[in-house]
Amino acid sequence: MTSLPSDFLGRVFFILQRYGMSYLRGAGTTLLISLISTLFGCIIGFGVGVVQYLPIEERLPWWKRWLLVLAKGLLKIYVEVFRGTPMMVQSMFIYYGASQLMGINMSMWFAAFFIVSINTGAYMAETVRGGLLSIDNGQTEGALAVGMSPIRAMNYVLIPQALRNIMPQIGNNLIINIKDTCVLSVIGTVELFFASKSVAGTYYTYFESMAIAMVLYLTMTIVASKLLRLWEKKMDGPSSYDLATTDTLAFTSGLLTMAPAKKKERRD
Repeated sequence: MTSLPSDFLGRVFFILQRYGMSYLRGAGTTLLISLISTLFGCIIGFGVGVVQYLPIEERLPWWKRWLLVLAKGLLKIYVEVFRGTPMMVQSMFIYYGASQLMGINMSMWFAAFFIVSINTGAYMAETVRGGLLSIDNGQTEGALAVGMSPIRAMNYVLIPQALRNIMPQIGNNLIINIKDTCVLSVIGTVELFFASKSVAGTYYTYFESMAIAMVLYLTMTIVASKLLRLWEKKMDGPSSYDLATTDTLAFTSGLLTMAPAKKKERRD
């Protein structure tokens, strides 16, 4: 075995020279799993959150009310179970349990995407429900008053506003997933932590190997955070604007601009 340099930086550069590509592949796997799983988790969370938000109205037929009650109960159990247990335990339970109990042998990639997605969906469900509850009831009443169906009101009025309100939490979930994918190493997923642990075990350089991993994790989370901030600003739109109308008799342009002060009248 090649002898290691005696100083810290020398050992770090030695590890990067020999295993730099392993770290980059691990970081790429971490980022890929995080991005795709966060996307699918948001889709799951929106579906679950909307169902949990829907009121059980007396005017609905009895079978629809019971069906909605049953769906709400099952989804509540799903949310509580996956929010109340560690993702590492969920990974081992789903991956090995599916093989032993149901004979389903998941691939590493499918298991990673599936586990992180349903875990993210449970957290996003409560976020979406809270985002919908934060919108004033007048928005729904106004949409229904102009002839929108409840579904169209949800799709075109409530969800767009809720999406903007919960954007910070979506970014937070992405950053959490980038860090928490390290638990997938227990089912053999070769992500950044798995690669770092393998390198550390080769030369017993745990301090140096994990320092490199920390820098890579920090870089990914900072870049993701900055990009999400830019997306939030994009969704905010311009800070000032003119009202637009198709009625040529209605004067709206420049309503947001203060009128200039009148000139002082000349005295004789």
